Amino acid sequence: MVKHTTTLSFYGGVNEIGGNKILLKDRDTKIFLDFGMSYALKKLFYSPPFLSPKTEKSLKEFEILPNIKGIYTDEKTPEIDAVFLSHSHMDHSAYISFINRQIPVYCGETTQIILQALSEMRRTDLEFNVEDVNFETFRTGKEIAIGNLKIEPVHVDHSVPGAYGFIIHTSSGAVVYTGDFRAHGAKPQMTREFVEKAREAEPIAVVSEATNMTGASVSSEVEVESKLDDIAKQTEGIVLADFSYADVDRLNSFHRIAKKNRRCLAVSLKQAYLLNALRKDKHLRIPDLNDESVLIFRKSKKKYDKWESQIMDHYKSKIVDVFEVSKQQCNAVLAMSFYDLEELVEIRPEPSSCYVLSASEPFNEEMEIDFEKLVNWLKHYGLPQYHAHVSGHIMPLQLKTILKEIGATKIFPVHTEHADLFAKFMRNQKSQVILPEKNMEYTL
Repeated sequence: MVKHTTTLSFYGGVNEIGGNKILLKDRDTKIFLDFGMSYALKKLFYSPPFLSPKTEKSLKEFEILPNIKGIYTDEKTPEIDAVFLSHSHMDHSAYISFINRQIPVYCGETTQIILQALSEMRRTDLEFNVEDVNFETFRTGKEIAIGNLKIEPVHVDHSVPGAYGFIIHTSSGAVVYTGDFRAHGAKPQMTREFVEKAREAEPIAVVSEATNMTGASVSSEVEVESKLDDIAKQTEGIVLADFSYADVDRLNSFHRIAKKNRRCLAVSLKQAYLLNALRKDKHLRIPDLNDESVLIFRKSKKKYDKWESQIMDHYKSKIVDVFEVSKQQCNAVLAMSFYDLEELVEIRPEPSSCYVLSASEPFNEEMEIDFEKLVNWLKHYGLPQYHAHVSGHIMPLQLKTILKEIGATKIFPVHTEHADLFAKFMRNQKSQVILPEKNMEYTL
Protein backbone atom coordinates (compact mmCIF):
# COMPACT_ATOMS: atom_id res chain seq x y z
CA MET A 1 0.00 0.00 0.00
CA VAL A 2 1.40 3.38 -1.06
CA LYS A 3 1.69 5.88 1.75
CA HIS A 4 1.00 9.41 0.59
CA THR A 5 3.01 12.32 1.93
CA THR A 6 1.47 15.54 3.19
CA THR A 7 3.77 18.40 4.15
CA LEU A 8 3.64 21.94 5.55
CA SER A 9 6.22 24.64 4.81
CA PHE A 10 6.23 27.99 6.58
CA TYR A 11 7.34 31.05 4.58
CA GLY A 12 5.93 33.62 7.00
CA GLY A 13 4.16 33.97 10.32
CA VAL A 14 7.09 32.36 12.12
CA ASN A 15 8.30 34.24 15.22
CA GLU A 16 6.30 37.27 14.13
CA ILE A 17 2.77 38.58 14.34
CA GLY A 18 1.42 38.36 10.81
CA GLY A 19 3.03 37.72 7.46
CA ASN A 20 1.37 34.30 7.24
CA LYS A 21 2.38 32.30 4.14
CA ILE A 22 1.96 28.55 4.66
CA LEU A 23 2.38 26.02 1.85
CA LEU A 24 0.50 22.73 2.11
CA LYS A 25 1.47 19.93 -0.28
CA ASP A 26 -0.42 16.68 -0.72
CA ARG A 27 0.95 14.41 -3.44
CA ASP A 28 0.94 16.69 -6.53
CA THR A 29 -1.42 19.32 -5.09
CA LYS A 30 -0.07 22.56 -3.60
CA ILE A 31 -2.01 25.36 -1.91
CA PHE A 32 -0.99 28.39 0.11
CA LEU A 33 -2.83 29.31 3.28
CA ASP A 34 -2.70 33.13 3.30
CA PHE A 35 -0.10 35.24 1.53
CA GLY A 36 0.40 38.27 3.73
CA MET A 37 2.83 41.11 4.21
CA SER A 38 5.43 40.78 6.96
CA TYR A 39 5.50 44.15 8.71
CA ALA A 40 8.25 43.06 11.11
CA LEU A 41 10.63 41.85 8.41
CA LYS A 42 9.92 44.78 6.13
CA LYS A 43 10.72 47.20 8.95
CA LEU A 44 14.24 45.75 9.24
CA PHE A 45 15.12 47.10 5.78
CA TYR A 46 12.64 49.84 4.88
CA SER A 47 11.27 53.08 6.31
CA PRO A 48 8.30 54.27 4.22
CA PRO A 49 7.62 56.54 2.50
CA PHE A 50 11.16 57.68 1.68
CA LEU A 51 12.81 54.26 1.75
CA SER A 52 10.28 51.85 0.25
CA PRO A 53 10.62 48.73 -1.89
CA LYS A 54 10.42 49.59 -5.59
CA THR A 55 10.39 46.14 -7.17
CA GLU A 56 9.47 42.54 -6.50
CA LYS A 57 13.17 41.73 -6.82
CA SER A 58 14.09 43.90 -3.84
CA LEU A 59 11.45 42.19 -1.67
CA LYS A 60 12.86 38.79 -2.66
CA GLU A 61 16.40 39.98 -1.93
CA PHE A 62 15.55 40.23 1.78
CA GLU A 63 13.08 37.29 1.75
CA ILE A 64 10.24 39.63 2.62
CA LEU A 65 8.73 37.89 -0.38
CA PRO A 66 9.77 34.21 -0.40
CA ASN A 67 12.07 32.98 -3.15
CA ILE A 68 9.91 30.16 -4.45
CA LYS A 69 9.13 29.10 -8.00
CA GLY A 70 5.82 28.68 -9.73
CA ILE A 71 3.74 31.31 -7.97
CA TYR A 72 4.62 34.81 -9.17
CA THR A 73 3.30 36.97 -12.00
CA ASP A 74 6.49 36.75 -14.09
CA GLU A 75 6.21 32.96 -14.47
CA LYS A 76 4.33 31.48 -17.41
CA THR A 77 3.51 28.13 -15.81
CA PRO A 78 2.29 28.32 -12.20
CA GLU A 79 3.07 25.37 -9.95
CA ILE A 80 0.68 26.34 -7.13
CA ASP A 81 -2.94 25.22 -7.46
CA ALA A 82 -4.61 27.85 -5.27
CA VAL A 83 -4.23 30.43 -2.50
CA PHE A 84 -6.74 30.48 0.37
CA LEU A 85 -7.12 33.74 2.32
CA SER A 86 -8.47 33.52 5.86
CA HIS A 87 -9.44 37.23 5.95
CA SER A 88 -8.67 40.68 4.55
CA HIS A 89 -6.07 42.06 6.98
CA MET A 90 -2.93 43.04 5.07
CA ASP A 91 -0.66 40.74 7.08
CA HIS A 92 -2.65 37.83 5.61
CA SER A 93 -3.67 39.06 2.17
CA ALA A 94 -1.58 41.93 0.77
CA TYR A 95 0.97 39.92 -1.19
CA ILE A 96 -1.59 38.33 -3.48
CA SER A 97 -0.45 41.41 -5.41
CA PHE A 98 2.41 39.23 -6.70
CA ILE A 99 0.44 36.04 -7.33
CA ASN A 100 0.27 34.76 -10.91
CA ARG A 101 -3.17 35.70 -12.20
CA GLN A 102 -3.73 32.12 -13.43
CA ILE A 103 -3.76 30.93 -9.82
CA PRO A 104 -7.21 31.17 -8.19
CA VAL A 105 -7.40 33.06 -4.89
CA TYR A 106 -10.18 31.69 -2.67
CA CYS A 107 -11.67 33.91 0.03
CA GLY A 108 -14.95 34.72 1.73
CA GLU A 109 -17.38 36.93 -0.18
CA THR A 110 -16.92 39.73 2.37
CA THR A 111 -13.14 39.53 2.11
CA GLN A 112 -13.32 40.12 -1.64
CA ILE A 113 -15.62 43.12 -1.11
CA ILE A 114 -13.18 44.64 1.41
CA LEU A 115 -10.08 44.01 -0.71
CA GLN A 116 -11.78 45.44 -3.79
CA ALA A 117 -12.92 48.54 -1.88
CA LEU A 118 -9.39 49.02 -0.50
CA SER A 119 -7.91 48.79 -3.98
CA GLU A 120 -10.31 51.50 -5.17
CA MET A 121 -9.37 53.78 -2.26
CA ARG A 122 -5.61 53.32 -2.45
CA ARG A 123 -3.26 54.61 -5.09
CA THR A 124 -1.46 51.96 -7.15
CA ASP A 125 0.90 50.18 -4.81
CA LEU A 126 3.57 47.55 -5.44
CA GLU A 127 2.62 45.71 -2.26
CA PHE A 128 -1.15 45.75 -2.68
CA ASN A 129 -2.72 45.38 -6.10
CA VAL A 130 -5.70 43.10 -6.67
CA GLU A 131 -6.33 44.09 -10.27
CA ASP A 132 -7.22 40.99 -12.34
CA VAL A 133 -6.79 38.66 -9.35
CA ASN A 134 -8.68 35.44 -10.07
CA PHE A 135 -10.97 35.56 -7.04
CA GLU A 136 -13.19 32.59 -6.15
CA THR A 137 -15.50 33.24 -3.20
CA PHE A 138 -17.17 31.03 -0.64
CA ARG A 139 -19.31 31.02 2.49
CA THR A 140 -19.50 28.51 5.32
CA GLY A 141 -20.93 25.23 4.09
CA LYS A 142 -19.21 25.23 0.72
CA GLU A 143 -16.62 22.48 0.23
CA ILE A 144 -13.94 23.21 -2.36
CA ALA A 145 -12.09 20.46 -4.27
CA ILE A 146 -8.53 21.30 -5.36
CA GLY A 147 -6.68 18.33 -6.81
CA ASN A 148 -6.26 15.78 -4.00
CA LEU A 149 -7.62 18.15 -1.39
CA LYS A 150 -11.04 19.08 -0.07
CA ILE A 151 -11.09 22.40 1.74
CA GLU A 152 -13.91 23.24 4.12
CA PRO A 153 -14.08 26.93 5.12
CA VAL A 154 -15.87 27.70 8.41
CA HIS A 155 -16.49 31.21 9.69
CA VAL A 156 -14.73 32.46 12.83
CA ASP A 157 -15.06 35.65 14.86
CA HIS A 158 -12.31 38.23 14.32
CA SER A 159 -11.94 42.01 14.30
CA VAL A 160 -12.84 42.20 10.63
CA PRO A 161 -15.91 40.61 9.00
CA GLY A 162 -15.57 37.68 6.62
CA ALA A 163 -12.90 35.78 8.60
CA TYR A 164 -12.57 32.00 8.18
CA GLY A 165 -10.67 29.01 9.43
CA PHE A 166 -10.06 26.04 7.15
CA ILE A 167 -10.37 22.28 7.54
CA ILE A 168 -8.27 20.72 4.78
CA HIS A 169 -8.95 17.05 4.07
CA THR A 170 -5.71 15.48 2.79
CA SER A 171 -4.67 11.94 1.90
CA SER A 172 -2.98 11.72 5.32
CA GLY A 173 -5.90 13.10 7.35
CA ALA A 174 -7.39 16.49 8.16
CA VAL A 175 -5.26 19.61 8.68
CA VAL A 176 -6.84 22.59 10.46
CA TYR A 177 -5.79 26.22 9.95
CA THR A 178 -7.34 28.68 12.40
CA GLY A 179 -6.36 31.93 10.68
CA ASP A 180 -6.93 34.73 13.21
CA PHE A 181 -9.82 34.07 15.56
CA ARG A 182 -11.26 34.79 19.00
CA ALA A 183 -13.96 33.59 21.40
CA HIS A 184 -14.71 36.89 23.18
CA GLY A 185 -15.97 39.07 20.32
CA ALA A 186 -19.46 39.91 19.14
CA LYS A 187 -20.03 36.55 17.40
CA PRO A 188 -18.46 33.78 19.53
CA GLN A 189 -20.94 31.27 18.10
CA MET A 190 -19.10 31.37 14.76
CA THR A 191 -15.82 30.37 16.40
CA ARG A 192 -17.67 27.67 18.36
CA GLU A 193 -19.00 26.20 15.11
CA PHE A 194 -15.49 26.13 13.64
CA VAL A 195 -14.06 24.40 16.72
CA GLU A 196 -16.78 21.73 16.67
CA LYS A 197 -16.25 20.99 12.99
CA ALA A 198 -12.49 20.89 13.50
CA ARG A 199 -12.88 18.40 16.37
CA GLU A 200 -15.18 16.18 14.29
CA ALA A 201 -12.53 16.02 11.55
CA GLU A 202 -10.06 14.34 13.99
CA PRO A 203 -7.12 16.32 12.54
CA ILE A 204 -3.55 15.15 12.33
CA ALA A 205 -2.36 18.76 12.63
CA VAL A 206 -3.52 22.23 13.62
CA VAL A 207 -1.78 25.40 12.47
CA SER A 208 -2.94 27.88 15.09
CA GLU A 209 -2.45 31.55 15.77
CA ALA A 210 -1.01 32.26 19.23
CA THR A 211 -0.79 36.05 19.21
CA ASN A 212 -1.76 36.91 22.78
CA MET A 213 0.74 34.91 24.83
CA THR A 214 1.74 38.09 26.70
CA GLY A 215 -0.44 41.01 27.69
CA ALA A 216 -3.67 39.00 27.52
CA SER A 217 -6.80 40.66 28.87
CA VAL A 218 -10.18 39.41 30.02
CA SER A 219 -12.83 41.42 28.22
CA SER A 220 -15.46 41.21 25.50
CA GLU A 221 -17.11 43.42 22.88
CA VAL A 222 -20.15 43.70 25.18
CA GLU A 223 -17.91 45.07 27.96
CA VAL A 224 -16.23 47.49 25.55
CA GLU A 225 -19.60 48.84 24.45
CA SER A 226 -20.64 49.30 28.08
CA LYS A 227 -17.42 51.25 28.77
CA LEU A 228 -17.96 53.41 25.69
CA ASP A 229 -21.49 54.16 26.88
CA ASP A 230 -20.19 55.26 30.30
CA ILE A 231 -17.64 57.55 28.63
CA ALA A 232 -20.24 59.11 26.33
CA LYS A 233 -22.66 59.70 29.23
CA GLN A 234 -20.04 61.66 31.17
CA THR A 235 -18.65 63.66 28.25
CA GLU A 236 -20.07 67.14 27.80
CA GLY A 237 -18.07 68.04 24.69
CA ILE A 238 -17.07 66.02 21.64
CA VAL A 239 -16.14 62.31 21.82
CA LEU A 240 -13.22 61.59 19.47
CA ALA A 241 -13.02 57.89 18.57
CA ASP A 242 -9.98 56.14 17.09
CA PHE A 243 -10.79 52.61 15.86
CA SER A 244 -10.05 50.48 12.82
CA TYR A 245 -12.16 51.51 9.84
CA ALA A 246 -12.79 47.83 8.96
CA ASP A 247 -13.73 46.71 12.50
CA VAL A 248 -17.47 46.45 11.92
CA ASP A 249 -18.19 45.21 15.44
CA ARG A 250 -16.55 48.29 16.97
CA LEU A 251 -18.30 50.54 14.48
CA ASN A 252 -21.62 49.03 15.54
CA SER A 253 -20.72 49.56 19.20
CA PHE A 254 -19.91 53.23 18.64
CA HIS A 255 -23.06 53.68 16.57
CA ARG A 256 -25.27 52.20 19.29
CA ILE A 257 -23.75 54.30 22.09
CA ALA A 258 -24.00 57.42 19.95
CA LYS A 259 -27.74 56.85 19.41
CA LYS A 260 -28.24 55.93 23.06
CA ASN A 261 -26.68 59.23 24.14
CA ARG A 262 -28.51 61.29 21.51
CA ARG A 263 -25.43 61.91 19.47
CA CYS A 264 -24.54 61.31 15.83
CA LEU A 265 -21.66 59.09 14.78
CA ALA A 266 -19.59 60.91 12.16
CA VAL A 267 -17.59 58.36 10.18
CA SER A 268 -14.70 59.12 7.85
CA LEU A 269 -15.04 59.10 4.07
CA LYS A 270 -12.99 55.89 4.08
CA GLN A 271 -15.34 54.19 6.53
CA ALA A 272 -18.33 55.43 4.55
CA TYR A 273 -16.93 54.05 1.29
CA LEU A 274 -16.33 50.66 2.88
CA LEU A 275 -19.79 50.60 4.49
CA ASN A 276 -21.33 51.46 1.15
CA ALA A 277 -19.46 48.54 -0.45
CA LEU A 278 -20.40 46.14 2.36
CA ARG A 279 -24.09 46.73 1.68
CA LYS A 280 -23.65 43.97 -0.93
CA ASP A 281 -23.30 41.44 1.91
CA LYS A 282 -26.86 40.95 3.12
CA HIS A 283 -25.63 38.84 6.05
CA LEU A 284 -23.83 41.77 7.68
CA ARG A 285 -25.47 44.06 10.21
CA ILE A 286 -23.95 47.47 9.64
CA PRO A 287 -25.11 51.06 10.14
CA ASP A 288 -27.10 52.51 7.27
CA LEU A 289 -25.41 55.65 5.97
CA ASN A 290 -28.89 57.13 5.48
CA ASP A 291 -29.67 56.70 9.18
CA GLU A 292 -30.34 60.06 10.85
CA SER A 293 -27.76 59.21 13.55
CA VAL A 294 -24.93 58.78 11.00
CA LEU A 295 -22.93 61.61 9.44
CA ILE A 296 -19.92 61.53 7.12
CA PHE A 297 -16.94 63.68 8.07
CA ARG A 298 -15.09 65.37 5.21
CA LYS A 299 -11.49 66.23 6.04
CA SER A 300 -10.14 69.63 5.04
CA LYS A 301 -8.26 69.26 1.74
CA LYS A 302 -8.09 71.02 -1.61
CA LYS A 303 -8.56 68.00 -3.84
CA TYR A 304 -10.54 64.82 -3.26
CA ASP A 305 -9.98 61.42 -4.87
CA LYS A 306 -12.58 59.98 -7.21
CA TRP A 307 -13.91 57.55 -4.60
CA GLU A 308 -14.23 60.36 -2.03
CA SER A 309 -16.17 62.50 -4.50
CA GLN A 310 -18.48 59.56 -5.20
CA ILE A 311 -19.41 59.31 -1.52
CA MET A 312 -19.83 63.06 -1.14
CA ASP A 313 -22.05 63.23 -4.23
CA HIS A 314 -24.15 60.22 -3.22
CA TYR A 315 -24.68 61.30 0.40
CA LYS A 316 -24.68 65.11 0.05
CA SER A 317 -27.02 65.71 2.96
CA LYS A 318 -24.87 63.62 5.33
CA ILE A 319 -21.54 65.41 4.76
CA VAL A 320 -20.12 67.60 7.55
CA ASP A 321 -16.82 69.47 7.82
CA VAL A 322 -14.71 70.80 10.71
CA PHE A 323 -16.81 73.94 11.08
CA GLU A 324 -20.13 72.10 11.37
CA VAL A 325 -18.66 69.59 13.82
CA SER A 326 -17.15 72.41 15.88
CA LYS A 327 -20.57 74.05 16.33
CA GLN A 328 -22.25 70.80 17.48
CA GLN A 329 -19.57 69.17 19.65
CA CYS A 330 -21.91 67.92 22.35
CA ASN A 331 -23.92 66.07 19.70
CA ALA A 332 -21.06 64.19 18.03
CA VAL A 333 -18.97 61.06 18.26
CA LEU A 334 -16.31 61.72 15.63
CA ALA A 335 -14.26 58.86 14.17
CA MET A 336 -10.73 60.23 14.02
CA SER A 337 -7.44 58.42 13.45
CA PHE A 338 -3.96 59.60 14.40
CA TYR A 339 -3.54 60.92 10.87
CA ASP A 340 -6.61 63.15 11.21
CA LEU A 341 -5.35 65.12 14.21
CA GLU A 342 -4.67 68.23 12.12
CA GLU A 343 -8.46 68.67 11.96
CA LEU A 344 -8.44 69.58 15.66
CA VAL A 345 -6.90 72.95 14.79
CA GLU A 346 -10.24 74.03 13.34
CA ILE A 347 -12.56 71.92 15.53
CA ARG A 348 -10.99 73.30 18.73
CA PRO A 349 -12.43 70.74 21.20
CA GLU A 350 -14.41 72.26 24.04
CA PRO A 351 -13.61 71.57 27.71
CA SER A 352 -14.90 68.18 28.93
CA SER A 353 -14.24 66.55 25.55
CA CYS A 354 -12.24 63.32 25.36
CA TYR A 355 -10.32 61.00 23.05
CA VAL A 356 -11.08 57.26 23.02
CA LEU A 357 -8.40 54.95 21.67
CA SER A 358 -10.37 51.86 20.70
CA ALA A 359 -7.61 50.00 18.90
CA SER A 360 -4.50 48.09 19.95
CA GLU A 361 -2.12 49.81 22.32
CA PRO A 362 1.35 50.65 20.96
CA PHE A 363 3.38 47.45 20.62
CA ASN A 364 6.36 48.45 18.51
CA GLU A 365 8.81 51.32 18.30
CA GLU A 366 7.16 53.02 15.34
CA MET A 367 3.77 53.03 17.03
CA GLU A 368 5.32 54.28 20.26
CA ILE A 369 6.73 57.31 18.43
CA ASP A 370 3.31 58.04 17.00
CA PHE A 371 1.81 57.50 20.43
CA GLU A 372 4.08 60.19 21.89
CA LYS A 373 2.91 62.60 19.18
CA LEU A 374 -0.69 61.69 19.93
CA VAL A 375 -0.18 62.50 23.61
CA ASN A 376 1.31 65.86 22.66
CA TRP A 377 -1.79 66.73 20.62
CA LEU A 378 -4.11 65.62 23.41
CA LYS A 379 -2.17 67.64 26.00
CA HIS A 380 -2.37 70.73 23.84
CA TYR A 381 -6.17 70.54 23.61
CA GLY A 382 -6.76 69.25 27.16
CA LEU A 383 -8.17 65.92 25.99
CA PRO A 384 -7.93 62.98 28.40
CA GLN A 385 -7.39 59.65 26.68
CA TYR A 386 -9.45 56.54 27.38
CA HIS A 387 -8.57 53.09 26.14
CA ALA A 388 -11.50 50.75 25.46
CA HIS A 389 -10.59 47.83 23.26
CA VAL A 390 -10.79 44.07 22.94
CA SER A 391 -8.32 42.07 20.88
CA GLY A 392 -9.18 40.35 17.63
CA HIS A 393 -7.16 37.35 18.79
CA ILE A 394 -7.89 34.38 21.03
CA MET A 395 -6.73 34.55 24.66
CA PRO A 396 -4.26 31.92 25.99
CA LEU A 397 -6.54 29.96 28.33
CA GLN A 398 -9.33 29.87 25.76
CA LEU A 399 -6.83 28.79 23.11
CA LYS A 400 -5.52 25.95 25.26
CA THR A 401 -9.06 24.70 25.94
CA ILE A 402 -9.94 24.87 22.24
CA LEU A 403 -6.79 23.06 21.10
CA LYS A 404 -7.36 20.37 23.70
CA GLU A 405 -10.92 19.94 22.41
CA ILE A 406 -9.80 19.71 18.78
CA GLY A 407 -7.25 17.09 19.83
CA ALA A 408 -4.89 17.21 16.84
CA THR A 409 -1.80 15.00 16.82
CA LYS A 410 0.47 17.99 16.10
CA ILE A 411 0.16 21.72 16.76
CA PHE A 412 2.14 24.35 14.83
CA PRO A 413 1.91 27.81 16.47
CA VAL A 414 2.16 30.80 14.10
CA HIS A 415 1.39 34.53 14.20
CA THR A 416 3.22 34.94 17.52
CA GLU A 417 6.47 36.36 18.87
CA HIS A 418 6.38 33.91 21.79
CA ALA A 419 6.17 30.40 20.32
CA ASP A 420 8.53 29.07 23.00
CA LEU A 421 6.22 30.38 25.73
CA PHE A 422 3.28 28.73 23.94
CA ALA A 423 5.13 25.39 23.83
CA LYS A 424 5.77 25.44 27.60
CA PHE A 425 2.19 26.54 28.26
CA MET A 426 0.94 23.53 26.27
CA ARG A 427 3.44 20.97 27.56
CA ASN A 428 0.89 18.95 29.58
CA GLN A 429 -1.31 18.33 26.55
CA LYS A 430 -1.37 15.15 24.47
CA SER A 431 -0.78 17.03 21.22
CA GLN A 432 2.83 17.43 20.12
CA VAL A 433 3.80 21.10 19.78
CA ILE A 434 6.20 21.72 16.91
CA LEU A 435 7.81 25.16 16.67
CA PRO A 436 8.07 25.80 12.94
CA GLU A 437 11.18 27.26 11.38
CA LYS A 438 11.00 29.48 8.35
CA ASN A 439 11.46 27.77 4.96
CA MET A 440 11.47 24.31 6.60
CA GLU A 441 9.23 21.50 5.35
CA TYR A 442 7.41 19.32 7.88
CA THR A 443 5.95 15.92 7.05
CA LEU A 444 2.60 15.13 8.63
